[in-house]
Amino acid sequence: MTRILQQFSVNFDFPVVFTRSLFRQDNLVLVETLCRLEPDKRHSVLFIIDENVAKARPELNPEIERYVAIHAQRLKLLGPPHVVPGGEPAKNDLAHAMKIVELVNEYGIDRQSFLAIIGGGAVLDMACFAATIAHRGVRTVRIPTTVLSQNDSGVGVKNGINFLGKKNFIGTFAPPFAVLNDSSFLDTLSDRDKIAGIAEAIKVSLVRDRSFFAFLEANADKLGQGDPAVLGAQIQRSAELHLEHIRSSGDPFEFGSARPLDFGHWSAHKLESLTRNRIRHGEAVGIGMALDTLYSVRMGHLPAMQGERVLGVLKRVGLPLWVDELDASTPNGTPAVLAGLREFREHLGGRLHITLLRDLGEGFEVHEMDEGAIRHCIAELKARYTRSAPRAVAAIARHAS
Repeated sequence: MTRILQQFSVNFDFPVVFTRSLFRQDNLVLVETLCRLEPDKRHSVLFIIDENVAKARPELNPEIERYVAIHAQRLKLLGPPHVVPGGEPAKNDLAHAMKIVELVNEYGIDRQSFLAIIGGGAVLDMACFAATIAHRGVRTVRIPTTVLSQNDSGVGVKNGINFLGKKNFIGTFAPPFAVLNDSSFLDTLSDRDKIAGIAEAIKVSLVRDRSFFAFLEANADKLGQGDPAVLGAQIQRSAELHLEHIRSSGDPFEFGSARPLDFGHWSAHKLESLTRNRIRHGEAVGIGMALDTLYSVRMGHLPAMQGERVLGVLKRVGLPLWVDELDASTPNGTPAVLAGLREFREHLGGRLHITLLRDLGEGFEVHEMDEGAIRHCIAELKARYTRSAPRAVAAIARHAS
């Protein structure tokens, strides 16, 4: 027998830039970013735009055209922007990703050309997935347009779509060429979407940075009111913490089973499917964090007083802490949300890894969950939050009607 063992590593680097009015003609962030590796080359780019962004910013297409025209010596627009559905519908139909692959072929986009993707986290996930399977990887520049995508999902290395009723069942790990966070896109967001995005900042503070949690706690009311300065500060710090995890975890592509930044997500992913995406991802994460906070307290891991502080921040920011689907049961009487544990186990390689709280800013992992205790925590959430729902629950009801 002959065995050849080969080992090698690949370095990745990409800038995450915070700016405002990215397509203002004198803002050089975009052109300098696209040209950062080959400054003397004229770079080709095709824009993919979230339908929700296109509707909120009808002036965006002319702005892009003027910007590229001003910088025509360094940039070339390959065609009109391609608009895709916004939100989870972008990820629920493989056809949207395949259309982008077709555009790569139609415009002759090569591996040194760019897809610049403007949109929320779901659109970024889907379009970047399409880019990674065309030519085994076309360069992508992510331009996140929501709080959640600017502070979490848009700055990471994950891409994917939903399939067979499962969140992110098909996907890839591939870093973007760059991430450009333009705060002006947040101006057109609804209060509901701003609030939903804050959930991921609370999450990373709870498992990684006690001082950041203290900042969020002190400014919870301002965050709920959409204060631009406070919102911007939490976006940048949250992005820094997520990027630091990717850089320093030793497992950025999750070859292992641990996902320490997924606190509250095992139930959140299932609630998204149970509600048919009536609730935002961040809203589902808020409910999931409330559930796992109560579970951490009930199992003796987290002091009750700390648990109350967590629930207080979630409520003051305006995140919903209950949806009726959390109380739904299967025909045999089992809470439907518990299927999220099985799906999480499958997604992680066969062994369950759930992040819980030991303290504010200190997460830890368990490999088993007591289903009876989970049922108790669901009942406690129902008792607490169906009588006095926060304003985001009312927003969900209005959205559904």
